[in-house]
Amino acid sequence: MAFKIYTKTGDKGETGLFGGKRLPKYDLRIESYGTVDELNSYIGLLRDFLQDEATRDFLKAIQDRLFTIGANLASDPDKSMSTPDLLETDVQALEQQMDRMDETLPALKNFILPGGHPTVSYCHIARTVCRRAERQVVALAANEAVDEIIMVYLNRLSDYLFVLSRKVAQDLNVAEVSWHARK
Repeated sequence: MAFKIYTKTGDKGETGLFGGKRLPKYDLRIESYGTVDELNSYIGLLRDFLQDEATRDFLKAIQDRLFTIGANLASDPDKSMSTPDLLETDVQALEQQMDRMDETLPALKNFILPGGHPTVSYCHIARTVCRRAERQVVALAANEAVDEIIMVYLNRLSDYLFVLSRKVAQDLNVAEVSWHARK
């Protein structure tokens, strides 16, 4: 028998962590993994707009890692629980992909504004949601135990999404939108 999506246990503004602990839905832990979930959705949207199969596959791997992060953040920190691992090799994979893309990109000489093409803009939206998730996880880690690699991964992922925005613009033959200070 399939389980029901609705449980009615959150009707009074609380939700449960893996391990049973209940928290208000506005708790920073809930905000953190909720924002990671939002990021995962934007990366799925971005995947839908890309043609390059290798990039689409790598973004799918990122989505898998974000689910891992969500599972870790949604687990009761006061209980010893088995959760999926995020590894240093996951961070290294982001760095390798950035290095590969950077080989073909022109040197960055200005700040880049989001825009120029919808797919480029989706990269930037995902990047900014990633930065928000990172800020929330860092704030959570100031008061509770959070595996440091989660913060490292989110930090590197936002960098990856920026470089990806530049690569996508290049692949689409779209000019980057440079920011120039008013004089």
